[in-house]
Amino acid sequence: MTASYHLIASEDTWIEGEALRQLAQTAALPGMRHAVGLPDLHPGKGYPIGAAFLSELIYPALVGNDIGCGMALWQTDLARRKFKPERAAERLQGLEAPWEGELADWRADFDLEPTAFDAGLGTIGGGNHFAELQGIEAVMDPAALSTLGIDPDQVLLLVHSGSRGLGEAILRGIVDQQGHQGLDPAGPEATDYLRQHDQALRWAEANRGLIAHRLFEALNADGERRLDIWHNLVQPLDWHGERLWLHRKGAAPSDRGPLVIPGSRGSLSYLVQPGADCDQSLRSLAHGAGRKWKRGEARGRLSSRQRPEDLVTTALGGRVICEDRELLYDEAPENYKGIEQVIADLVAAGLMVVIATLRPLLTYKVRRSAQRQPGYRKPQRGRP
Repeated sequence: MTASYHLIASEDTWIEGEALRQLAQTAALPGMRHAVGLPDLHPGKGYPIGAAFLSELIYPALVGNDIGCGMALWQTDLARRKFKPERAAERLQGLEAPWEGELADWRADFDLEPTAFDAGLGTIGGGNHFAELQGIEAVMDPAALSTLGIDPDQVLLLVHSGSRGLGEAILRGIVDQQGHQGLDPAGPEATDYLRQHDQALRWAEANRGLIAHRLFEALNADGERRLDIWHNLVQPLDWHGERLWLHRKGAAPSDRGPLVIPGSRGSLSYLVQPGADCDQSLRSLAHGAGRKWKRGEARGRLSSRQRPEDLVTTALGGRVICEDRELLYDEAPENYKGIEQVIADLVAAGLMVVIATLRPLLTYKVRRSAQRQPGYRKPQRGRP
């Protein structure tokens, strides 16, 4: 049986040819039934990012190393009108170091066994991961916003991170034994992989929660989680009377309620409500704007016209904390496609409606290790 595949994107959306080639190639894997590319589709390491796949087999390599990577949103008790990004930035120090709290209690809340990677719990990581304090820019559906328990006058916190080194170790272990082949869902290899995979999902969720907890402690603030979704996973799916396996590779779920689709740190993010019928997209939505340039290219493209100090303030007036110069360039807004076109494509396809737009106020990426920062002192308690 030859799998079908299609792309959900308008003619105005630029999709790299290599991403389309990877989409077709992945759709041709044994046991594949269907593949969908979303408007943020872009090339990955062998498999395209921004896509969903339905298969008879389980493909760990397709899920990738960042199992459970996703987004979580908190309503904070910080008033937007009083929030000062510069003062908040001063207080956000030392978040790369291991958390000093009791990890056993935190693990218990998420039904987690101890792992060799638990020192990373509560740390953001590199790449496109971030923690971002945001303000409501515009509300399109006040009733839906109210139902979510979001106050447009309060600051929101959006956290994007995953399973860190744990996911990498799980993938490496299975690939070293099985290569990139698909696994029989009834076989022992699949059973063992799914057990580890599901723990990585919980670990990633716990990680996002602890990142938020640490930020709230630093800011002397509090917050309540409003949503949490995964972008990288495999899950069983009853598909028209048949049990198959849905792989999301950089794709957000449309079957878990409202979610945030972020732009770059220099553009708005979108809080959206998925449509009732998203089978055409394998019950998935775009997870962001999608990269336009490969990692490592940005510094050469941008350094002649933008200095590092130019990149710590965005076109929307947001502040960026990123003391890794290469990462600062790699994640500059120019690296990403326009989020507005991605959103327009999904709305035009009838896959979702926009509830509200969110403006970045302060984006946290990474600082140098606190031990290497001269004069570093733990911030005193007090409102930002």
